[in-house]
Amino acid sequence: MNFFIVDDDVSVPLVLKQIIEQNFDFTVVGWANSAREALDQWLALDVDILLVDLLMAEMSGIDLVKKLKVIQPDLRVVMISQVRSSHLREDAYRGGIEFFIDKPINVIEVKTVLEKVVQNLQMEQKLNHIQNLLGDQSASLQVVVDKKMIQKEQQAKMRSILNLLGIATETGVSDILFIAEIMLEKQLHFKEINFAADYQIDEHEKKIIFQRVRRALKVGLTNLAHLCLDDYENELFINYGNALFEYKNVHEEMQYLQGKRAEHGKTSLRVFFEGLVLESQV
Repeated sequence: MNFFIVDDDVSVPLVLKQIIEQNFDFTVVGWANSAREALDQWLALDVDILLVDLLMAEMSGIDLVKKLKVIQPDLRVVMISQVRSSHLREDAYRGGIEFFIDKPINVIEVKTVLEKVVQNLQMEQKLNHIQNLLGDQSASLQVVVDKKMIQKEQQAKMRSILNLLGIATETGVSDILFIAEIMLEKQLHFKEINFAADYQIDEHEKKIIFQRVRRALKVGLTNLAHLCLDDYENELFINYGNALFEYKNVHEEMQYLQGKRAEHGKTSLRVFFEGLVLESQV
């Protein structure tokens, strides 16, 4: 995998390059300290994954990503930011960002996020290969069987994750599996599901479903925070914490449980479902 890094803080690309090259068998093919500099270099490079700062002079990271996505629609993007604005982050996700890495740079968070992005990209390449095989009638039967096996494995992985979170018996677990399986089957992002048109679920029913799910997620976040407090160095817990709730929210829940914070960590339906589906594909 080839990485490119853009950040107007000259130290950040150097830190990320060191993390990538010391912990992965990947290549940092270049870096830039401005969006304009990145655009000038882009066409001469072969890049799979871009790490880009959110706020930069002249052109923001979101605007840069939009320009690069026109050139390379399949580009994978991780955004680096110390900004916690939900509005800006929502704009970034709509612009094609898959994950955020918070500043100051945390080695564990960087490793976890990059592993997920790479695994997601590799899974998509595998699925594309299967889809290409569907054109070969002689292989089509085996491909269908393989696809069903993959779906069953993904469903089992999701149930395993929910069990780890201690919510496998919560009221909202069937709703979680229902929504996640829609996303897997139709290859949709959470925000793209049309509950009314495709599943005859009106706004009142949708609200009730989401309430059940949110209650389950709150239980899951609390359980995960307890696990992290008991075994803070466990990479599995850290991985799921970042993928399903974003690490900062797990940390805030841990602080709440320790009496160091007055409010619980937050949960996001979009973050949880996108993370759950992604983890099921690993």
